Amino acid sequence: QVQLAESGGGLVQAGGSLRVSCAASGSIFSINTMGWYRQAPGKERELVATATSGGRTNYADFVKGRFTISRENAKNTVTVYLQMNSLKPEDTAVYYCNAVTLRWGTIKDYWGQGTQVTVSS
Repeated sequence: QVQLAESGGGLVQAGGSLRVSCAASGSIFSINTMGWYRQAPGKERELVATATSGGRTNYADFVKGRFTISRENAKNTVTVYLQMNSLKPEDTAVYYCNAVTLRWGTIKDYWGQGTQVTVSS
């Protein structure tokens, strides 16, 4: 089992910056990919960015050049950060942390509780 604890988010004006963090605990040795997804009202959840244990990152086209994902591995926790710059009103959404584990050939998805990011125009 993996537990995810998110922090950060909040209200910011357009053009501003925010950082959200997600700390994973529990069976962190089994974590392969961590990332961020978002869901705006009335829309489906969509991928924002991911980072693998091997250091590979992936970004949605709509955040390339503005958002940066980074991952920090410690003894008992793995933390993933999403630095969001040049924020736009359309970035307003609930941001969810995700961890994908692989153990004994079984893949599992874990989700955080979500953190609200609101960008005012």
